[in-house]
Amino acid sequence: MTPPATNARIDQHFGIDLVRVTEAAALAAGRYMGMGDKNMVDQAAVDAMRSTLSTIQMEGIVVIGEGEKDEAPMLYIGEKLGAAEYPKVDIAVDPIDGTTLTSKGLPGAIAAIAVSLRGTMRVPREVVYMDKLAVNKDARGAIDINASVAENLKNIAKAKKKPVQEIIVIVLDRPRHDKLIADIRAAGARVRLISDGDIAAAIHAATPGSPIDVLMGIGGTPEAVVAAAAIRCVGGEIQGKLWPKDDKERQKAIAAGVDLSKVYSTEELCGGDDVYFAATGVTGGDMLKGVRYFTGGAETHSIVMRSRTGTVRWVDALHDFTRMDKMKPRK
Repeated sequence: MTPPATNARIDQHFGIDLVRVTEAAALAAGRYMGMGDKNMVDQAAVDAMRSTLSTIQMEGIVVIGEGEKDEAPMLYIGEKLGAAEYPKVDIAVDPIDGTTLTSKGLPGAIAAIAVSLRGTMRVPREVVYMDKLAVNKDARGAIDINASVAENLKNIAKAKKKPVQEIIVIVLDRPRHDKLIADIRAAGARVRLISDGDIAAAIHAATPGSPIDVLMGIGGTPEAVVAAAAIRCVGGEIQGKLWPKDDKERQKAIAAGVDLSKVYSTEELCGGDDVYFAATGVTGGDMLKGVRYFTGGAETHSIVMRSRTGTVRWVDALHDFTRMDKMKPRK
């Protein structure tokens, strides 16, 4: 049987459905902001995402999730979601990028999701971390993750037509980055440290007009795929190399045939012509405002992107909980 044409292209309005997913996750997780329990934050977001994804007209498979099936309620790799047979899509989720931030009431947490046609999201699962380098479209083609920090900063500065001293690099504040931070400063550039949330950081670096010029450093491998989807939409570039955290993980990857020297391009992390990305702020940050609750409802701030058109939309929404509660199915 020949699949219908809808499998060849995702509907142009699909992005709004994804915003509903991230809004639901942000609204659910935001209720636990500042309560000190990051597992509660994550579970609330996952439950809300799963429920909303089950209503969307698609057949989605989670290829980037946070857990396996026996670790429910996490969205697990291989889980099928959706309410239709087509389009068949890959789903990459980070229900909350910044669970610790949310649990502590700190800024910068988002709920994020990316979708592309089936078989277009690929990354080895044997290695948890990846060394990443991300820039916006002005510096696309000017980066090389195998080059030195100083050389990359020099080339990025040249592409952006400004001195290295004005380049701002966003980096996760981790002991593993001590040398990286020293090298950035030695090259004359400035460093902006963040405690968590490297999806938002990568998008921040890749968004035109952002004060952040480049993301450098080691973060989660799954997060690289979600970030790559957003970067595909805005025309930036991300490069990544797998970074085994210890010899056991290194040997496991080698035994599985993974090439640890391979550089993953933006398109290799997330390919295809139809890529969608959506995110909603949970706690306020530079890119998105956080959830604001008021009597009987809440306000959310989201972003949705589409690669085919390069369209980026900012979505402000008011949610009336009284009306929403009436729409919930009766048990």
